[in-house]
Amino acid sequence: MKVARQRTISRPIRIQGCGVHSGEPASLTFRPAEPGTGVRFRRVDLEGAPEVPATLEHVVGTDLGTTLASDGTHVHTVEHVMASVSALAIDNLVIELDGPEAPIRDGSFREYVDALDDAEPVEQKAPARVLVLDGAVTTSGPDGQSYVALPASRLHIAATIDFDHPAIGRQHGCFDIEEPTFRRDLAPARTFGFMADAEALRARGLARGSSLENSVVLDEQGVMNDSLRFPDEFLRHKVGDMVGDLALLGARLDARIVAERPSHTGNVGLARAVQEHARRRGRQCLVDINKIMEYLPHRYPMLLVDRITHYEEGKRIVGIKNVTINEPFFQGHYPGHPVMPGVLIIEAMAQVGGLLLMEKVEDPERKVVYFMTMDKVKWRRPVVPGDTLVFELEMLQLRRNTCKMRGLGFVDDQRVAEAEFMARIVDK
Repeated sequence: MKVARQRTISRPIRIQGCGVHSGEPASLTFRPAEPGTGVRFRRVDLEGAPEVPATLEHVVGTDLGTTLASDGTHVHTVEHVMASVSALAIDNLVIELDGPEAPIRDGSFREYVDALDDAEPVEQKAPARVLVLDGAVTTSGPDGQSYVALPASRLHIAATIDFDHPAIGRQHGCFDIEEPTFRRDLAPARTFGFMADAEALRARGLARGSSLENSVVLDEQGVMNDSLRFPDEFLRHKVGDMVGDLALLGARLDARIVAERPSHTGNVGLARAVQEHARRRGRQCLVDINKIMEYLPHRYPMLLVDRITHYEEGKRIVGIKNVTINEPFFQGHYPGHPVMPGVLIIEAMAQVGGLLLMEKVEDPERKVVYFMTMDKVKWRRPVVPGDTLVFELEMLQLRRNTCKMRGLGFVDDQRVAEAEFMARIVDK
């Protein structure tokens, strides 16, 4: 079974420029990081080189950019960096800064993508964290912002912006947020601003590094730059900013998002709502039902695994079966007192174990797992409609194409079943 792996980079790489708000020289260095450590900013200009994790818990500002902080250490304008990191599916990274702000470069995401390419992204052994939804997540803001996030198999964003300026107006577009499409459709899009706001912003210590070289600037007549990179470059940049802000979830997100008038404040609010949804439901899914069906031969009514939530190659797997009153076996087991047959509980457990085993062989689509023995089988309590079965299986022994596994089944953290299995991989 192919599971998405965490990624980092192979070697450090440096990128320089100026801060769009401070106007000061700024230098950034991407460095590899160990699996499971996430993305962290490191302020090398400060004593002790303090770090700020790139997570929602550390967001302290969303005014004209996203600001992170930890124990008094601040990092400003992180959204372009984070969008590029996220689009290239890089999970673990140290980002060193020699000041409080990331360099703006040409105002787009493209030069960060190019730098990460030069650093040679590499796959790591640990499975990637992927957040999936099992229902709609909605949020709104005070200035007409609204968001809806829906279940999907990858990240897709449909967004609308609306500015009272003749060069922008109302723009709408839909984008698949995958590496090739991000490179082509979003990475070149530059940040933008209005000349009428420049004096007030600079009085507040903002936009001091902004220029026609790193921003699309608009006056009353229109765009002051020579040309736009896309007719809807403004929309595309806003979508890119959304990708960067959502990256602060600290996990990859599979969702279809519909956004009206997105902003940094709204983006962070959506990300927090998605995070709360995942925590509440406990649905941080690694493998969904579509992928499961690629590797298990079972079909209705005998496919008894809904998703995989944890995976350690050759060691451990956690899978879930949602038990509903619509299960066909409840028609006869038992009318008026529905109880899931114990043999099907063990069957579901074995199917989860089969997914753990299939990763250990080549050409898994040509193989099938046959279970040879079951020992130490015990049922602790009945499983009824409305229960969510959580199966945990551990590999005890693997020799060639034969293995031994131990499985446990839980409902609401109470053990309902357990067993040990011997299984063999054979040709179909």
